[in-house]
Amino acid sequence: MKVRREKSNLKKPVQNIFQQGVSFFREIFDKKYMIYELSKDDFNKQYLGSFLGIFWAFFDPLAFMAILWFVFSVGLRVGRTENVPFVAYLFTGLIAYNFFQNAVGASPGIIRSYAFVVNKVNFRSSILPIVKAISALAVHLVFVIIVMGVLVASHVPPSRFWFQIIYYLFAMVFLILGFSWLLSALGVFVKDIGNVVSIILRFGFWLTPIFWPISMIPDKYLIFLKLNPVFYLVQGYRESFIYGVWFWEHPLYTLYFWIFSFVIFVLGVFVFRRLRPHFADVL
Repeated sequence: MKVRREKSNLKKPVQNIFQQGVSFFREIFDKKYMIYELSKDDFNKQYLGSFLGIFWAFFDPLAFMAILWFVFSVGLRVGRTENVPFVAYLFTGLIAYNFFQNAVGASPGIIRSYAFVVNKVNFRSSILPIVKAISALAVHLVFVIIVMGVLVASHVPPSRFWFQIIYYLFAMVFLILGFSWLLSALGVFVKDIGNVVSIILRFGFWLTPIFWPISMIPDKYLIFLKLNPVFYLVQGYRESFIYGVWFWEHPLYTLYFWIFSFVIFVLGVFVFRRLRPHFADVL
């Protein structure tokens, strides 16, 4: 009898967490049209208020990509990296990291930036991280098309593996949403978390194989770098666009990525739901 009671007591918290998760996503689904409108407004707010408007959404990352290309290809004369043109190797990794960096880097301040609507009775603040992710995704998709053009110009022919980018886009968005819910909720109460995230993302840029090949890192150190989930995504972009490798060809690493992403996703949803009732007290 005692064992049965303990089992029933364990089931209740699990059932409550599951019910809370279902309720959380039902709220999001019910507000899908609001998400679309807010995403469009967020995109317009960022870029259409300036003289050159949407041009700035692409000029800054394109300029950074051009500078890196000039330094390594023209200045340091890096011709090919892992048997592919350096510009193709660089751009495929860079657009993946930029998407993650832009979306996650903005997440700690999302709730505060929409404080004027968060306190409204019928507004669901849980949709705000999705709004930012969609806004960043719109720009990213344009860069995916640009990179396809760069690859063709670099004599990298299109292949069926290019369709695999859909899988990596889904994986990227899944990971971004988990981090965004977690960091946006914490950012309401701890303002410094935005600076911490910014520093971590800068370190992540240099620790991720964006412009350096993984072949230059000894295996005993490479295994630690692969703990970074963005490593999986950046390599996935290259495996889709350049190398022609399916994601199931490295099953253990894929399994690690999804376990890590699922933990972050569940943690993000749990923390956001727990802290959401207290947003109004702080904002």
